[in-house]
Amino acid sequence: MSVLKGKSILITSCLLVSALLLFINPVRGQDTEKPKFENDVDKLCYTLGVNVAKTFQMLSAKPNLEVLNKAINDVLDNKELAMTDEEMQNCIRTFQQNLMEAQMKKREEDAVKNEAEAKKFLEENKTKEGVVALPSGLQYKILKEGNGPKPKETDSVTVHYKGTLLDGTQFDSSYDRGEPITFPLNRVIKGWTEALQLMPVGSKWQIFIPPNLAYGKDGNQRIPPNALLQFEVELLEIKPAEEEEDSNTIQLPNQ
Repeated sequence: MSVLKGKSILITSCLLVSALLLFINPVRGQDTEKPKFENDVDKLCYTLGVNVAKTFQMLSAKPNLEVLNKAINDVLDNKELAMTDEEMQNCIRTFQQNLMEAQMKKREEDAVKNEAEAKKFLEENKTKEGVVALPSGLQYKILKEGNGPKPKETDSVTVHYKGTLLDGTQFDSSYDRGEPITFPLNRVIKGWTEALQLMPVGSKWQIFIPPNLAYGKDGNQRIPPNALLQFEVELLEIKPAEEEEDSNTIQLPNQ
């Protein structure tokens, strides 16, 4: 069938077909056992089913199981299809457009919610013992005081760090990778640039970075829009700018 021409249409069709595997039993909530995967195809079916379910949730829609089952049987029984190839292609394009609009709407809603939560957290957090609030909105707490020099904005620094979201979700950690990282201080998010210039070598700080000093309303693949970021950072070493051989490989934090 020509409706399956093109990679995106084929993938979308596979996703829609896999919905049957997820929704074939309309009485949900009773089966508490995890499925037994006999092979990689079973795992693929489950993975596709989860993605389809999340897609319908994002669209605030539920699949029509009767229509879905009819379509699958029509193909398997070599019956005449109820829609033309062109109609199905148009349907998929509309579906993709609706999905994109739903994703954009959710990000806008998340941005508003996250900004309000960040503001509330910072207002409460600055009253806690040991927390220092700076005019920029940045906050920090000294966990271990070092006695070494402080870096300049033009320096590169070597650090160990762990980053979490406001709900405690960890999105990055040099500890998990098993080695610290070196990067130019003027090539990371503003909150890092500001905070680390205040840290003596040998220090370990907890840093609370408001959205406007982090990734703002855009976020990235792992950082939600307008998310407040929390870091534990150990400043291990300073390297003056002229000693850093390759400053184009910076990856931190999550750029």
